[in-house]
Amino acid sequence: MGAWELLLVGALIALGVCGVLVPGVPGSWLVWAAVLWWALEDPQPVAWAVLVGATTVLLLSLVVRWALPPRRLRASGATPRMAVYAGTGALLGFLLIPVVGAPPGFMAGIYLHERLRLGGHGEAMAALRTTMGAGGSSVLAELFACLLIAGAWLSAVVWG
Repeated sequence: MGAWELLLVGALIALGVCGVLVPGVPGSWLVWAAVLWWALEDPQPVAWAVLVGATTVLLLSLVVRWALPPRRLRASGATPRMAVYAGTGALLGFLLIPVVGAPPGFMAGIYLHERLRLGGHGEAMAALRTTMGAGGSSVLAELFACLLIAGAWLSAVVWG
């Protein structure tokens, strides 16, 4: 697979990761489709292993999301700006503390947004609990799965 095709796959994966935070965009399916395209174009054992892993992770995230409360984020007061803060926090957490840093980073992003908006620690913590209970945990599960897949793909491309 050429460099331009790898860049397109990477862009599609990045679009899918961002799409998780946008209601109505099938972010996880875009990530999976990009990995599928890569595996079909570059049929190496590593590519197929990443595809199998991506499929497993996405199926597990679906099971987790079905077990969590349904998404009612708009009713809880979540805004697109909050999604940007949460997504940025998750990405930074994922990069600073590989893999396990995404969930605390996600919640820190929501907390920071609410702290800046509301001004106080107690109000921000209450808003964080409300957001996570209203479906933020479901978004986090999907985002974490997509970040894991993106990390596996990037590792396979760089070191595979």
